[in-house]
Amino acid sequence: MSDIPADLKYSSDHEWVRMQDDGSAVIGITDHAQGALGDLVFIEAPEAGSIFASGDAFGVVESVKAASDVLCPFGGEVLEVNSALDDTPELVNTDPYGDGWLIRMQPGDAAELDGLMDAAAYEQFLEKEA
Repeated sequence: MSDIPADLKYSSDHEWVRMQDDGSAVIGITDHAQGALGDLVFIEAPEAGSIFASGDAFGVVESVKAASDVLCPFGGEVLEVNSALDDTPELVNTDPYGDGWLIRMQPGDAAELDGLMDAAAYEQFLEKEA
C-alpha cells in the first residue's frame, strides 16, 4: 500500500496539498502516483507568478514509462517552484512528500480546498480504483 500521510489533503488526480502557516499550499504528486509512473526523468513546472484554475494542468512529470500532466487541485497563483527538481527529478520518487514537492501556490478561493480528500478518504479512493 502507498504511503498516505494523515496531515495532507488529496485530489482524485493523485496530487497532495500541504497547507502552510501563511495560507499558501505546497503541492506534489502522491506516493501512489510516483510509483505508478516509475523512475522520473524530467519535470516541467510553471513559472512563479503563473495563474491556474482548478483542474488546469500546471506541469508535466515524465518517467521512463510515460508522461503525465499534473493538475491544480484548486485555483490560484504559483508562488514558488521546486528548482531542485531541474537537476534531480528523482526526488519525487525518493521523497514525494518532502524534498520532492513541485510548487507552492496561493489559493484564490480557500473554499475549493474543502473538496479535497483527507488521508482516509484518499485511501478508500485508491482501494476502489485498484
